Amino acid sequence: MDKVKVIKERLKTAQSRQKSYSDVRRRDLEFKEDDWVFLNVSPMKGVMQFGKKGKLSLRQARKLRNKEIASVKVLWRNQQSEEATWEVEEEMKKKYPHLFG
Repeated sequence: MDKVKVIKERLKTAQSRQKSYSDVRRRDLEFKEDDWVFLNVSPMKGVMQFGKKGKLSLRQARKLRNKEIASVKVLWRNQQSEEATWEVEEEMKKKYPHLFG
């Protein structure tokens, strides 16, 4: 049990050190209306949509009582892949029609 406690303490110390390193580099992003941003949209495994590789993918559509709402995964610029968001497909088609070909 003593060794487990020592290992846990050392892991916590290492995590704290790594967090302090990343916090120095991290900055909050603020966008204004009409700002231009680059989109990087990654496909889900095994799903191909619109005939474009690596551009957009359809999410397992959200089902409501009378309709289905399709979503696409959007990776915004300066964000990690874990921070990608699911956006409504129709809204993305209106804003960025060139991505849907």
